[in-house]
Amino acid sequence: MRGPRQKVRVRGGKGRSASSRHWLERQLNDPYVARARREGMRSRAAYKLIEIDDKAHFFRKGARVIDLGAAPGGWSQIAAERVDAPRHGKVIAIDVLQTDPVPGVDFVKLDFLDDSAPCTLKNMMGGPADVVLSDMAANATGHARTDHLKIMALVEAAADFARGVLAPGGTFLAKVLQGGTEAGLLASLKRDYKSVKHVKPPASRADSAELYLLATGFRGAPGNGE
Repeated sequence: MRGPRQKVRVRGGKGRSASSRHWLERQLNDPYVARARREGMRSRAAYKLIEIDDKAHFFRKGARVIDLGAAPGGWSQIAAERVDAPRHGKVIAIDVLQTDPVPGVDFVKLDFLDDSAPCTLKNMMGGPADVVLSDMAANATGHARTDHLKIMALVEAAADFARGVLAPGGTFLAKVLQGGTEAGLLASLKRDYKSVKHVKPPASRADSAELYLLATGFRGAPGNGE
């Protein structure tokens, strides 16, 4: 009988900082990283989306999905599988970074903050979206308050984008950091959606400050209908 997997230790090397050694050690010992390699996932983040949807069930066959800041494509992979794209559903991934093709996903190299983005994506989709995803995170500075403000600015922008493209009943899922979603944003989301809550899937590392904001049952906005 095979015993528990032995933890991999990374020795310090010339030019390798303590932080890079810690990151490499964590990657080598992370069961989700190993699973992603085995199962051909673009990133371990795919399992976060799987775990969230397994509980919330916002993906459905035939749904239309927009994945903001999609690179490297882990969330797009799961979305395409769960909505059965392109046979029935539709998944559009948008990022400023070039991303390798994902089966069943249409990729747009564009900043979602560009004024043309909402109209471009709705036209590609043939109508409003059922789900808007955002696993985006701003580049970390190492200063907790600054990092929190930067990611919250991204979340607010993503939430504004979602309001412009979601169909009534739609879902918005976005990464935030512990410290809470800003009161103003939470209040506006609670006006716009029937349910708003924070979730932390098991695939999120226990020592990570990340949470996910899940807003379901979009009440609709003028001009978002078919």
